[in-house]
Amino acid sequence: MATTTNTAGLALRALRYTVIFAWVSLAWMAAEGGFGLFAGIEAGSVALISWALGSVIEGLASIIVIWRFTGTRTLSESSERTAQRAVAISFWLLAPYITIQAVRALATHSTVDKTTLGIAITATSIIVMPFLGFTKRRLGRQVNSRATAGEGTQNLLCAAQAAAVLIGLAANAWFDASWLDPTIAILLAAWAVREGGEAWRGEDCY
Repeated sequence: MATTTNTAGLALRALRYTVIFAWVSLAWMAAEGGFGLFAGIEAGSVALISWALGSVIEGLASIIVIWRFTGTRTLSESSERTAQRAVAISFWLLAPYITIQAVRALATHSTVDKTTLGIAITATSIIVMPFLGFTKRRLGRQVNSRATAGEGTQNLLCAAQAAAVLIGLAANAWFDASWLDPTIAILLAAWAVREGGEAWRGEDCY
């Protein structure tokens, strides 16, 4: 009896942490997206703008997880499937925009200005996002939620994207390699499509 009670208590705690971390992510994404978008527009960086808009999509994934674990949906398998596929769709939303803008930047040989703010916000994301991502993937296993694990995967993807964008910004600042920025953006779009497919099928979430 005591063992059952302890197990139930741990499950409830994991559910609470799942929602708390979703809210924390939502707040962080709002700040990250806002500063990143401002820096990207000022610098004319397609990769930075795409990454910042990706934060909006990640914020949407956090909202989906919060919705999933609110009220009677907490124990609903159908709600879990809906949330899982909604998170998958969120991976796909930005890919066409990113690709079009990146191809345009390559075709017109657009230049990218130096941006200290862009470098700072992407560097910070490389530190914050892996912590959130691995925590959510662990919570996803504990509460048996692929939607939560998928949100965590998005956070890890965000960290990888931030690293790629940071490399592009640094290369542009030091070597004037403006072509690298849209090239990275195209790779990020392809990665997002691939991750969306895996999330839709429920593959590699945990």
